[in-house]
Amino acid sequence: MTTEAQLKRTPLYESHRRLGARLVEFGGWEMPVQYDGILAEHNAVRTDCGMFDISHMGEVRVSGPQALAFLNHLLTNDLAKLGVGQGQYNLMCNERGGTVDDLYAYRIGEEEYLLIINASRIEADVPHINAVAAGLSFPAADLQIENCSDYTGAIAVQGPRSVAVMEALLPGVSAEVKRNRIAWKSLAGENVLVARTGYTGEDGFELVIPAETTAAVWDLLLKQGVKPCGLGARDTLRTEMCYPLYGHELDEETSAVEAGLAKFVALGKKAFVGKEHLQRQTLSGTSKTLVAFRMNGRSAPPRPHYPLWVGGQAVGEVTSGTQSPSLGVGIGMGYVPPACAASGESLEVEIRSKRFPAGIVTKPIFRKNG
Repeated sequence: MTTEAQLKRTPLYESHRRLGARLVEFGGWEMPVQYDGILAEHNAVRTDCGMFDISHMGEVRVSGPQALAFLNHLLTNDLAKLGVGQGQYNLMCNERGGTVDDLYAYRIGEEEYLLIINASRIEADVPHINAVAAGLSFPAADLQIENCSDYTGAIAVQGPRSVAVMEALLPGVSAEVKRNRIAWKSLAGENVLVARTGYTGEDGFELVIPAETTAAVWDLLLKQGVKPCGLGARDTLRTEMCYPLYGHELDEETSAVEAGLAKFVALGKKAFVGKEHLQRQTLSGTSKTLVAFRMNGRSAPPRPHYPLWVGGQAVGEVTSGTQSPSLGVGIGMGYVPPACAASGESLEVEIRSKRFPAGIVTKPIFRKNG
């Protein structure tokens, strides 16, 4: 158990305290869960613009003449498709096909890539990456791997007004940095990487910043009227969109195929870690599959580990669950047998020893235009 004295702090820790954030432990970090309240922060992202401290996430640079060959062996997607300035969602597997982590990979130079990994997985990912590299025996001059996490900060700017906010700070940035793109820009006297992906379902940008400059950039965004948001709103937003969270929908015993992420697995490329297992699951099927559900009627919100029932039998459990601020009902995700997974099928969620009806729905649960 991590004690308060052992918790890591991001470069924005003092900024969060000044803004009155409620701080909690998350993956070994002391992070803001909310400022004014989850509902207000969630709605700010859906209707205006909010920002999140994501400095706790990890950054690993992979460079050299063999960087592409290495990453295509390490990760599930095909990085050969990336031009300089492009990025893609990826999964990193163990030999059993289980998920070591899900991440974003950006090509930031001809022979240089940046991996954005989950905060809770830095201590597992970096040894895994190095072990896979050691097994390939590339000459040191051909492959360099650097964990940049300790001296890098990051901020996510999300919402319909995010383009206007970023244009005010970096004119022309929205035309240069399209979806799944990344570029070097000058901000607050430093070179920063500006990406455009997001974890909320809204348009938005991520700024990867030297740690010592992160607070200055945060203050520039505050002056633009961007609302600080915590982990609580981040969770409700991503659950509405059915985006997986490592440790909930993904872990080392769960594969990309089971999680419904097979489109990010390039089985057509040559051998990569976990390929045989993923190929077998694709051809033969799996014993579980991830579904999204929406509660029917009034109930307390579903929460992780609540049992899921179909036909009087417990068939799985909730992986993520919450009260949707956008929809006003309980929503969630969970694993069930494929035979129970069709959209429109009924299930029950056991909440405080009582079962409440729900229906399986097509992902994402929240759709802005309907």
